Order: sequence, then C-alpha cells, then structure tokens
Amino acid sequence: MNNFDRSEHVYTSDDFDEVIKDTLRFFNGTPVHLIPISERFHGTGVYALYCTSKSGIYSKFNLINRTAFHMPIYVGKAVPKGWRQARQASSPDIESYELSNRIREHSRSINAGEGIELSDFSCRFMILEGKESDLIGTVEAALIRKYQPIWNTLIDGFGNHDPGRGRYEQAKSDWDVCHPGRSWANKCRGVHRSREELLESIEEFLGELEEDV
Repeated sequence: MNNFDRSEHVYTSDDFDEVIKDTLRFFNGTPVHLIPISERFHGTGVYALYCTSKSGIYSKFNLINRTAFHMPIYVGKAVPKGWRQARQASSPDIESYELSNRIREHSRSINAGEGIELSDFSCRFMILEGKESDLIGTVEAALIRKYQPIWNTLIDGFGNHDPGRGRYEQAKSDWDVCHPGRSWANKCRGVHRSREELLESIEEFLGELEEDV
C-alpha cells in the first residue's frame, strides 16, 4: 500500500478547458428565438432564456440585452431519457424532443406567472447529441458560473415540476412566490419567504448588474 498523496488523485487538463471555452463560444453564437419556438425540433442539450422587459421589475434586462443578448435570466439543460442512469446517450437517429419540450414548458410557466410577459422572453440553445451529449451537464454548469442567472442563483424554483400528490406539504418556491400563477404551486402549503423580501433582493441584484454594463 502506498502512503496517501492527494496530488495523485487530482485530474487537470488544459485540453478540457479549451473544449469548454469552445462550447461556450459556439453557444453564444447560436441564433436567438422568441419563445415558444414555432417549430418543434428533436434533440437534447443546453439552453438559456433572455428577458427584454421594458417595464416592471426586470426592466433593467432591456438595457443589458438591448444590443445583444448578453445576460440570460435562466440557464437549463434537457437530457436524454435514462441519462442519469447512464442507460442512453442522445443520438441524431433517435427523434426525442426533450429540449424543445423543455423550452415549451418554460413558456407555459412564464405565461402563467404574474408580473411577466411571455412576449418579453427569448432563448438560444445548443443541441448536444452522440458523444457530445456527455457534455450537457458540464456546459450548463459553465454557463451558470459565467453568468450567474438570477433565476438559477437568487430566485430558485423556475424549473420545478409539480411535486405530485403527497408532496404538497413543501414550501412554494421563491419563483412561484414572486410570480404566482402555476396552478400546482398553489397547492404547496409549506412556509415560504415573503414576496416583498424576494422582490427587494431582485432589485438589488439587478442594480448591481446595471453598474457592470
């Protein structure tokens, strides 16, 4: 048996860093579409939602994104069925619609949410299939680290699903407190944070972003 040496267990790769930088460059060069996207498409991958509200609590995003879509409000992923159990990788030969469906689901959430308008939201996305689908989680994490989207980092719960019968004792998410309207969220009976506190934190967050633009 060898003596313990932590350095023998630490993996680093300059090649890996370059791959991630390349994926982010590609992602930021993809076209932007209003949501919901009119054409249903197959594939899995990573996506970002952008807000350009001219009024309301998110109006500062219009200043940030007025010339280009610089700052996402949310970043997410759509993975192949069985991906978490390593049962299946995404393939161009399999017409699964996880990415398209996920963006449509978010469109419905925004449409239901109070204080936001679906017409103020757009998205860009990157399809990762075949062996590249192994990068889905890594690219999502890299985008969140880079941009710190407010609905990922400060106001949690936008990507939540209906927890189902028997689980409604949990608290309503921060997102659903700020933007009530999803019918299933109204069934959640747990104690949640105050709406006034959350809206104030959003204003502070966006105030700091404006200074960086």
